[in-house]
Amino acid sequence: MTIPDLLKHSQQQIQADLQFCLDQFALTSPLKEAVHHAVMLGGKRVRPALCYATAELNQLEKTSELFNPAVRRAAVAVELIHCYSLCHDDLPCMDNDALRRGQPTCHVAFGESTALLAGDVLQSIAFEVLGSRLFDDMQSIDKLSIENTQHNDQIRLRQMQILATASSKMVNGQVMDLQAEGKLVDQDHLEQIHLNKTGALIQAAIMMGAVTVLPKADQDFTALRQFGRALGLAFQVQDDILDITADTEVLGKTAGKDQQVEKSTYPALMGLDNAQHYAQQLHDQAMDALKTMQGNTQALHTIAEFLLTRQS
Repeated sequence: MTIPDLLKHSQQQIQADLQFCLDQFALTSPLKEAVHHAVMLGGKRVRPALCYATAELNQLEKTSELFNPAVRRAAVAVELIHCYSLCHDDLPCMDNDALRRGQPTCHVAFGESTALLAGDVLQSIAFEVLGSRLFDDMQSIDKLSIENTQHNDQIRLRQMQILATASSKMVNGQVMDLQAEGKLVDQDHLEQIHLNKTGALIQAAIMMGAVTVLPKADQDFTALRQFGRALGLAFQVQDDILDITADTEVLGKTAGKDQQVEKSTYPALMGLDNAQHYAQQLHDQAMDALKTMQGNTQALHTIAEFLLTRQS
């Protein structure tokens, strides 16, 4: 499967599941429209793709066009948290961005108060979805033994814990990012910002997929955490690079914004060439972590390659 095909497959799955889940909640206008605007306008859907890809670790090859309910709920939940974070991140009190995914940001389209509340409700819906029975086959549920039901509930609880922890880290990273504006922080500090702000949710997507297929004590958990850490940082370094090298039309958001608000970025810290070299180093670290694993890592490898070479 080529990189575009893999992502297209994931995007089709998550788009359908996001729409289905949002339809389950009776939201009042204009909140309903604002939530739809914040969630359904597309995007790369990297986090759901990572969740799906990790759930393939125990498969020699893809055996079904559909993913199991625990993976589908996790993919929806992590993407809703991501969309909530973007909705808030774009607000005037934060980064004050007017463009997201090639469209007006939520507060531009619906007003600041509605955009704020849209982000709030997306956070709640994410955990409601994760705790629900959405996507379950009711006939299969009726046949489940008590032991299997308890096992599924344990997976659900672990996924909730992973996502809640990552969400808290993400918010902490956003605070650190704002505090670092107009300052030249060192590399260790910059990495702490982005291990929280960006990396935590990327790592969470991976681990939420992993708990559906791997025993809790599986040694591959350590390798996946290392993979997620390196991939999350590489993702952010590439984001910083693209803010300089890509244009607004390609990015779908305002190019050069980091420089305008004097954000602490990797190119600002180490120069563009060194930042590009560092992104490659982090990518190599992620690949090295995958090499130690026993399962089918092809999809994870493909996504990592795409993230290193992406242009938006």
